[in-house]
Amino acid sequence: MTAPHSTTTNLRIDPVAGHIGADVSGLDLTQPLPPATVAALKAALLTHKVLFFHNQHLDHATHLAFARQMGEPTAADPHEPGIEPQYPQILTVDPRVDEHRYGKDFEERFRRCRRHYLSGWHIDNSATVNPPAASILRADVVPAYGGDTHWTNLVAAYEGLSPPLRQLSDGLWAQHQFLAGFHLSPHDPQAAPILAVINARPHVAEHPVVRLIGETGQKALFLSPSTTSHIVGLTAAESTHLLDLLYEQLARDEYRVRLRWRPGTVAIWDNRTTAHLAALDHAHLDVDRRLYRITLAGDVPISANGSPSRALTGQPFTGPDSVGNRPTQP
Repeated sequence: MTAPHSTTTNLRIDPVAGHIGADVSGLDLTQPLPPATVAALKAALLTHKVLFFHNQHLDHATHLAFARQMGEPTAADPHEPGIEPQYPQILTVDPRVDEHRYGKDFEERFRRCRRHYLSGWHIDNSATVNPPAASILRADVVPAYGGDTHWTNLVAAYEGLSPPLRQLSDGLWAQHQFLAGFHLSPHDPQAAPILAVINARPHVAEHPVVRLIGETGQKALFLSPSTTSHIVGLTAAESTHLLDLLYEQLARDEYRVRLRWRPGTVAIWDNRTTAHLAALDHAHLDVDRRLYRITLAGDVPISANGSPSRALTGQPFTGPDSVGNRPTQP
């Protein structure tokens, strides 16, 4: 348990799992926070990777105001605008929205298309050359049970590898593109609408398999099973086998934390050092689940030897005016 911050006497930060996650209490996120409190939250995020706030009944305006204290909000999504016109930074996470766009039982059909049992794990927008630094997700309407979210600590996952495998991974690069972890055929009429959205503004990037975190000097296993297509320079078989091993490593129970959402719950996570998974155990239930997400602009990842990620296609992901930018040529 962390003692209250000296200049914010009500702030408490209590770890909730051995490697990742902390509950934050004593704050009202609908109100502006003192600079010392913001600094304490940023430091806690570096330490615990994901922070949970409870009973925080934000609306769009206060959600955005809190996000602006933590960083620079991006557009809602690299491919589609948010559904709230006045708040283009806010993505609505709601299966009913997806069903309206892509057809009934979209989440279940999507789950069945996973190339790997771990393909649901992902880093937000890792196909962009500068994936978001952090994400802030708030719960509005959630079921009484089901629909939990898991996070895993990618620093702990890297450090848990044997020294020879860490040394190998330090020099590897992987290609990231949207939906790489799913088998979606353009000839499938149910898959065609989402493929059309992705292909209209393609983003493909090569990132280091191991990312150096500047503020801490830590190394993170920067792989996203949902969006990592292959390891550059390996044969297809070699890439598949090595990714399987590394995916199993990042999803190990001891590196994880699980959140049961309640209305008013807010989670903020370091998108550079975590991957997360939305449990789809509610997909077959006739329940509502609506959350809202804001992502914060990130920098270009740097490898263990100091080399930056490179965009093969697509513009950097920044503010709301970045949506609709023409992709760069490979």
